[in-house]
Amino acid sequence: MIPFRVDFRPGLSLHEQVVYAAKKAMISGQMRPGDPFPSVRVLSKELKINPNTAHKVVTYLVTTGLLESRPGIGTVVATLPEASKAERTQLLGREIEQLVVEAKKLGIGLEDILTSISAHWKRLGGSPGGSRAESGRGGRDTR
Repeated sequence: MIPFRVDFRPGLSLHEQVVYAAKKAMISGQMRPGDPFPSVRVLSKELKINPNTAHKVVTYLVTTGLLESRPGIGTVVATLPEASKAERTQLLGREIEQLVVEAKKLGIGLEDILTSISAHWKRLGGSPGGSRAESGRGGRDTR
């Protein structure tokens, strides 16, 4: 069984959609350090994706340090070192810029964007004014 949900959307790379869903499960606490990650075969079968795509997903998550391979156990969610707040924030620079551009293009104001971000933050288990480290989950590089 896959410990996260993927809602496939047309026009987006399957690889990127599965990676995003896995990252979301990790940052929301749905998958914790040490939890087993599905094998390439299981990902492929359960998500009905090509085994090469499933392999690419697992390889990417291992290469970026989100997963680690443990002999005799398999692939598990990695325990990541704590990064500084500035380092973590810098990782989102491109995504934040894209969000601002899209919001301006759609005529959405700053207050509405902040309200929406706050709602998503809370839904994913973040404390309203604090960082992940303050909420007891520790910082995580999700790139």
